Amino acid sequence: MREFSVPPAVTVGEAANLTDPVWENAVAAPDSVQFVRPAPGGGWTDVTCYQFREEVVAVARGLVAAGIEPGMRVALMSKTRYEWTLFDYAIWTAGAVTVPIYETSSAEQVAWILSDSGAVACLVETDGHSQCVAGVRDRLPALDQVWQIDAGDLDRLKSQGTTVDPSEIDLRRKSLKSSDIATIIYTSGTTGRPKGCVLTHRNMYADIANAIPVLPNLFNPGASTLLFLPLAHSFARLIQIGVVAARATMAHSADVKNLVPVLQQFRPTFVLSVPRVFEKVYNGASQKARAEGKGRIFDRAEQVAIAYSEALDTPSGPGLGLRLWHALFDRLVYRKLRAALGGRCENAISGGAPLGARLGHFFRGIGVNIFEGYGLTETSPAAAANLPTGTRIGTVGRPLPGVTVRIAEDDEILIKGDLVFQGYWNNPEATAEALTPDGWFHSGDLGELDQDGFLTITGRKKEIIVTAAGKNVAPAVLEDQVRAHPLVSQCVVVGDRKPFIAALITVDEEALPRWLTEHGRPETTPIAELRDDPALHAEIQTAVDTANQAVSRAEAIKTFRILPQDFSEVTGEMTPSMKVKREVVHKRYAAEIAAIYGS
Repeated sequence: MREFSVPPAVTVGEAANLTDPVWENAVAAPDSVQFVRPAPGGGWTDVTCYQFREEVVAVARGLVAAGIEPGMRVALMSKTRYEWTLFDYAIWTAGAVTVPIYETSSAEQVAWILSDSGAVACLVETDGHSQCVAGVRDRLPALDQVWQIDAGDLDRLKSQGTTVDPSEIDLRRKSLKSSDIATIIYTSGTTGRPKGCVLTHRNMYADIANAIPVLPNLFNPGASTLLFLPLAHSFARLIQIGVVAARATMAHSADVKNLVPVLQQFRPTFVLSVPRVFEKVYNGASQKARAEGKGRIFDRAEQVAIAYSEALDTPSGPGLGLRLWHALFDRLVYRKLRAALGGRCENAISGGAPLGARLGHFFRGIGVNIFEGYGLTETSPAAAANLPTGTRIGTVGRPLPGVTVRIAEDDEILIKGDLVFQGYWNNPEATAEALTPDGWFHSGDLGELDQDGFLTITGRKKEIIVTAAGKNVAPAVLEDQVRAHPLVSQCVVVGDRKPFIAALITVDEEALPRWLTEHGRPETTPIAELRDDPALHAEIQTAVDTANQAVSRAEAIKTFRILPQDFSEVTGEMTPSMKVKREVVHKRYAAEIAAIYGS
């Protein structure tokens, strides 16, 4: 199939905007808990729908008092926290445009985004952020004001706002149209300078308004989620506006390293994550079982979970024997894994990178349905998703209501619908390259549609490797399989214009100490000393051998090199949304690649 379209469930009118649900909730269910905030002495403090609207109005009045006019760009640089969401809605309520900045961005990235967007004001979180902006202030003539959350500036804004008549806020909010710009989100930039994606209120509202009816198990007044991905990422932002629109409850947490205790305390009904987090949950459980001498039990439990999930897709379903094994391991293993997510989490959303069928079946088999989806910042971002009414693990689901997906002659995925962005800010050349005159967005991704409209991502156009023999190789297929190994963190396949395919592999620094102990080595042994270790090489070779089974001999990884350290955002190889910057890796490890090919 070359094209699949789903009619819209909801059409967003010209008078609608993203603040509408805040006002509707405050009237319809003023006492419903919309958010929970960490309490000073521990635990949580509720924020009702009515309280949230009043706080949004108070901050919006402060913005108006500070001279923010409709259409002005206001930047927001902070970790995921309640104040991020509050300020985002206050900016919209004042009629302005939010420009998110990752709180981990470098000074150069901050300067570029503030300068290119023409931001007149910026809210930062910490002293470090303030110093970062101060260091580039001389390059930002439009930037007039900088506020800091940790310095109490939000309270000062509220105080200043008392001079503004509340009727001014009503006027601003009601004057806002769905065709007005809501946000300019700068892509994290795996290559080149970040581009500002211009999204209107209609783009984002149409996306979530059409997702909520088909994901009622996630978005409903009784649902709750703990949001821990950066809100500067469009995927997390979609969940934010979905929670408000569906009147669900949300908590924020930026402490990903200590996520399990917070999940167990808050006990969400669903979570949003990237595949790497699900991989770590699985790998951690597997390693713990082995350390306790229960490796064989876990392996069998894994086999049963996957088989059980696969059987759910057959007409007859799981047989009696499989159901009995599944019930046994539910008591022994699966219940403990669900408890790590808080005990109530039966659903999850995964995006940003391929999840892999093995992990998808494993989690569904233990009782956590992961609905893998697909989209880009340019599509607000969700364009397709697996749904409770239609899931095909290994795919990213069907197009969401209101979305049409077309597969071009070169297998590129094209997307059309109200969710498609307006273009790149100040970049007509890039806009013309990405958007056709009749509204089709060129995603740059490669894919295929099956006869039922389920979309499978097969690669990225710019990442296709062409070997010296002319063989086209999509690296994602191999990389996903290699990364599934508990000891592997990242994998970058190389071989463009080379005689064979090879790979650069990094070791998971959290998993390494246990492996070292099992092999009689000091836990503190650095990876750099182990790169040529026969036992480690043999371990990684098993991951490569498994990956090679998924491709032809011409596409298989012939050799690999273990790198001396893992990729990270700090060292520049990873984006804030945990995507590998291939060009950076190729440049930084050019000598390693050259050594592979003897040049």
